[in-house]
Amino acid sequence: MSAKSLRLAGALVAIVSTSGCATVQAGMGFDEVGHTVAERTGRRIHWNQGTAADEAVEQEVAALLGKPLTAESAVQIALLNNPNLQATYEELNIAQADLVAAGLFRNPVFDAELRFATEGGGTGFEMALVQDFIDILYIPLRKGIAGANFEAAKQRVAGEVIDLAGRARAAFYTAQASAQALEMRKKVRAATEASYALAGRLRAAGNITELELANERALFEQARLDLRTAELESFRARERLNVLVGLWGEQTAWTTSARLPEPRPDEVGPEGLERLAVERSLDLGIARAEIERAARALGLARPFAVFADAGLGVTAEREQEGDLGLGPAVALPLPFFNQGQPAVSAARAELRSAGERYRAQAVALRSQVRAAHAAVTAARERAEYYAKVLLPLRQRIVEQTQLQYNAMQVGAFQLLQAKTEQIDAGEAYIRALLKYWLAQTELDQLLSGRMTSLEATANMNSGRSPSGPAPGGGGH
Repeated sequence: MSAKSLRLAGALVAIVSTSGCATVQAGMGFDEVGHTVAERTGRRIHWNQGTAADEAVEQEVAALLGKPLTAESAVQIALLNNPNLQATYEELNIAQADLVAAGLFRNPVFDAELRFATEGGGTGFEMALVQDFIDILYIPLRKGIAGANFEAAKQRVAGEVIDLAGRARAAFYTAQASAQALEMRKKVRAATEASYALAGRLRAAGNITELELANERALFEQARLDLRTAELESFRARERLNVLVGLWGEQTAWTTSARLPEPRPDEVGPEGLERLAVERSLDLGIARAEIERAARALGLARPFAVFADAGLGVTAEREQEGDLGLGPAVALPLPFFNQGQPAVSAARAELRSAGERYRAQAVALRSQVRAAHAAVTAARERAEYYAKVLLPLRQRIVEQTQLQYNAMQVGAFQLLQAKTEQIDAGEAYIRALLKYWLAQTELDQLLSGRMTSLEATANMNSGRSPSGPAPGGGGH
């Protein structure tokens, strides 16, 4: 074997060997995700890795559960304790593995042939070791694509975390509204039971008619049914929150404040919210990473589409007579039928498509911000109208009707109707507060960088109240 051939073989082996030292570092990118989440939600996250920090997180969760839950503490528990979120973090390792793989050379191909003489003579063989040399030129561009994908993965993981925060917050408000409605139903049941007992005594004394007694009983029996419905709805709302925050067993015995908070004042107009949402949008960040990936893919397609399968290596051949030959080997595709235009054209189309999708998402995001702000404003006005106008009005109507009933100026039916409408107004107020906080949660999600589904929130807000039918829907 000549010295030149040895140098050629040694160079190829050296190139191959330098590509085998890359390793995957677990957890890479998680700190950036944590920073993004903390900046946008004010909450921290933790990735269980079987360390002492895991035990500290468990103690923190226990401490939060030892106090009445708030929306913020429920979100924090969810971000620390949700098992699905732990699974989502593994996407970072997968994306990093792809990034490391993009920087490695392809494995060389070893080819061998062995020939036996049919009549006398020795045995011949031929061996070849071929490396895709075009792939070596691909590595910087390929790493750029994988890097863009890794950035997109970090954006996606951060988005999943923020999505969970929003779902946990909405579930908390729903559970709180259900608990508030349940407490109201308990008071209604106690009041109607006392009223029915009093009516029974009045009927026994001959002071009221059988019809008046029956009306009192009907109100009491309906209150019992409504209370049972409220208990079930409250239980379901708690369980939905338990799933999101990852609680089971004794952990599910958490408590919360009895009432939904009052609406917040409107601090920023829709124009400022649009700009802020676009600046912080993780979805647009993912779209930008897709544009970068498509641009780098086009950069790959332009110069190398024709020679994607080209190879360079070394070959050794021993003839039957015993002579050994060693020399370079080249594999080069001949562009008779495909000169690479389809690959370049497809890459250009993907780049244009990615740009248009980015613009479409930006338009949709701005529209969602305007619609979400309008929903928050309308829900706030509705809740405030109930609190300042309708509830006091219904209270005065009941008081005046009671006075007239005591003076025998109206019958029991009018008094029962006034009480029923007061109960309906109380339920409607709870429903209005819940709609406000769900709408506010959706707007907060948009400002945290995640596009949400207005239709999904509308479905949550429509239909039944936390514990009973909508006003005018019967039930009393």
